[in-house]
Amino acid sequence: MTRPCLATGARLRYDEVREEHLLLVPEGAVRLNRTAAEVLELCDGERSLDEIVGALSVRYARADLRDDVRRVVDAMAARGLVVDAAA
Repeated sequence: MTRPCLATGARLRYDEVREEHLLLVPEGAVRLNRTAAEVLELCDGERSLDEIVGALSVRYARADLRDDVRRVVDAMAARGLVVDAAA
């Protein structure tokens, strides 16, 4: 996947009442941990996977987050919630 983006109809929200991140989809909602929410916020179809990793690495003191980002994107892609904008 070169430029991940949320699938059509999917959108991120933060539920203030429950204090949790959600990915809203036509079929319902997917609860997200903070890390997954931060990754998906950057999946805009403009940034490459490397650019997403770079942006998050800056936020987290240059930590190597490549495997974590890839896991989140791959898991969401397997569920059809993230697609490749370049495709």
